[in-house]
Order: sequence, then C-alpha cells, then structure tokens
Amino acid sequence: MAMTDTHLSDVKFASLNLPPVLLQGIEEAGFSLCTPIQAETLPVALAGRDIAGQAQTGTGKTAAFLVATYNRLLTSEPPPGRRPTQPRAVMIAPTRELAIQIHKDAVELGKYTGFRLGLVYGGAGYDSQRRTLEEGVDILIGTPGRMIDYFKQHIFDLKAVQVAVMDEADRMFDLGFIKDIRYLLRRMPKPEERLSLLFSATLSLRVTELAYEHMNNPEHVVIDADQRTAERVRQLVYYPGNEEKIPLLLGLLRSMDVSRVLIFTNMKRTAENVGAYLDGNGYEDAVLSGDVPQNKRLSLLKRFTAGELPILIATDVAARGLHIPEVSHVINYDLPQDPEDYVHRIGRTARAGAEGDAISFACEDSAFALPDIEAYIGHSIAVAQFTPAMLVEPKPPIRKPRKKRPGPGSGRPRGDKGGGRGRRRGPPGERGRAKPS
Repeated sequence: MAMTDTHLSDVKFASLNLPPVLLQGIEEAGFSLCTPIQAETLPVALAGRDIAGQAQTGTGKTAAFLVATYNRLLTSEPPPGRRPTQPRAVMIAPTRELAIQIHKDAVELGKYTGFRLGLVYGGAGYDSQRRTLEEGVDILIGTPGRMIDYFKQHIFDLKAVQVAVMDEADRMFDLGFIKDIRYLLRRMPKPEERLSLLFSATLSLRVTELAYEHMNNPEHVVIDADQRTAERVRQLVYYPGNEEKIPLLLGLLRSMDVSRVLIFTNMKRTAENVGAYLDGNGYEDAVLSGDVPQNKRLSLLKRFTAGELPILIATDVAARGLHIPEVSHVINYDLPQDPEDYVHRIGRTARAGAEGDAISFACEDSAFALPDIEAYIGHSIAVAQFTPAMLVEPKPPIRKPRKKRPGPGSGRPRGDKGGGRGRRRGPPGERGRAKPS
C-alpha cells in the first residue's frame, strides 16, 4: 500500500462507530479525518484483530493504537475479579521521551473515558510513579526497565491485560530491550486472549519474528513502504572538511530563519562542542543527550516545542518519539552510521503533512555512511556546493564547566536512566550500540 498524495485519507473517525466518549475526545483534539496508517489499521483493530503496522514517523501511529485501545476497553468488560493494581492495557516504549508523549496524547484523546493512566520511566519520579501504580491504573504506559522493576516488586501484575501495545519495536532491538519485552509479554494472558498492537518504522525480520511469537496472527499493515523518507523533506548533503564544519554550520544558520532547528551529532562530546561554538557566536541553543537530567530534558523540549528555544542539539536519544511541530530544519552535523537513524532524524521535520529541510554534512569521518543511507532510502541525496563566502569565521567557543558524574555511592533507585534499566547502554552513536539479543 502506498501513501496517499495528501496527509489525510477520506476516512472519518465519525464513521468508525466509536463510543461517544471516545469520539468526543478525538473531535476536541481537532481530528476529523484519519491519516493513512489510522485508516488502514483502525478497522482491523476495532474488529479485534492484532496489528503489526509499519509507517514512517510522524504519520499518526500513536493516535491509531490509542483509539484502538480505548475502544477495546470501553466495549468490553474487565476480567472477573480484576484488582485496581492489574492494568487492563500496557503500552511499552523504548525511550522515556516517547513514553511521555504517548501519555500526553492518551490524556488528550481519553479525557472523557474516565480511565486512570499510569506513566513509568527511568531517571525520575521513582516513589511517585510507584504510588500511582499502588493506587491502581487502567492503562500503564512506560519503558521496559522501570516497568519490570515495579513488576518484580509485585506493585502490579499483568494477568488482566486486555491490550498490549509495543511502539517503535525496531528501536527496542536497537537499545537491547528485547529480552525485557519478551519477559513482560510472557506474563500477560495468551495472545489469543488479548489485543496486541505492534508499530515500527521498519518491519524487519527480527520484528516480524517477535510479532509471530507473541501475537495472534497479526495483520501486517505497511504504509509508504517504497518511500522511506517523507516526501516533503528537501534533502541536501554537503562535503565539508572536518575543520570546515563549524564555519559551514554558522554560515547556513546565518542564511536561514532560525526559529526551530534540530542539529544531530553522533556523540555527546560533539554536541557539547557544537553548542559551545553556537553560544560563542550569539545563538541561543541547548544540548539534549542521554545524561541530561529528566526535569531539564522536559523543560528544554517544552521550550523548543513552544518556539522559545530556537536551536536544539541532540544525539540520537532524541531521534525518535519526539512530536515537535514546525521543525523547519534538521541538520545532520554527523551522518549516522545506521541508515535507519538517518530516516528517524530527518523525520523530525515535515511532520503531519508539513514541509521541511534536512541538511547533512558528509565529512571526513562520516562520509563512508552515505552510500548505505542512499541505498536504504532508495535514492541519491542531492549534493550541494558551498563557496568560501558561505563559511563564517567562528568566534571562540564558550565552554560550560562539565559536571561531575555521580559516583558509585550516589546511585539512583533501581530503574533506568534513559528508557530501560541501568545496565543498558546509551543510544546508538553515543556510547556504542547495544547488541540485540
């Protein structure tokens, strides 16, 4: 199935025979017509059949599985004898940013359903999250490590789960969480006794195997399989020398409307270096990487989303699950080694039918990744030439003092820092890739 020429399909939510309290939340959120992934998956899921769905990022996958989940819970009774500490639906996400976004959307779409939502993720709120679970939730949203932590403490159990959602399944593999996912799924009712919804940017062989093992003959729905990158993203690649990258970046920023620009680097140290140069050259920016404290991370994302912070420099921890509207430019200061990461990075712009620009630097250290990226997306990326006039002589960087990392004795409660448990490695490109199990 191919993506339609427009962002929306001609299928109306009002035509799907949804419960009135759910439809009211959908309409108040401003949704009338389904996106293609919603139009393809919702009739199947609403009929009670499992879904393994693939669609490019930013096409409405979250709303698709939230609507299907709410419908299932509203139209079926909870299992006999269910206790408040037995969630009826569980939604598993690979990163805390994605879990937070799912929860935010769930609150908006389900505001009239009366269901209690629980959100658990590593790095913050250990005691408050635990109390929420102890008080009881209908829908549990979270990252695998923190979820398993509370599960092993018998704060909740999974015996009454009627809907299981796995979002960004390919990312689960990338971050090494797949054993955790299987651990949770095996403690839920059998696949034929629940609705299972799996969404992924790619339905690779390993994701498909997961679906067959833990789902009930899921129907595969593939949207835009032949167009891996958004049609409305204008992609360009420059070939700067390593010493030309900062001058070229400054030159490009000088020539564009810097209102909401997302710059990706492969390593945290590089992100901090770019941020130091931007600080020294009069730009307002911030760095988002795996060890930014959770409260600061949320504050930065809120400011960036609101347009108060014009430039965000990020490692791949921010490449997925961030629903930030109106990102005008994505700049790959480093080309990622994994072609899938390229797709997810540039998917931060041109979301929900908008247009955007993706600019990449194929420098001496990362140009080798370009052929694999072009093979993966199925086309060449247009090469842009730059002249000496485009290079801006940088003023000295302003380097912020590095904070000391906590020692062994100052540890946080059990639970993960980024999205899984503390034993996990950071995202690809930051501290090396975790080996999928």
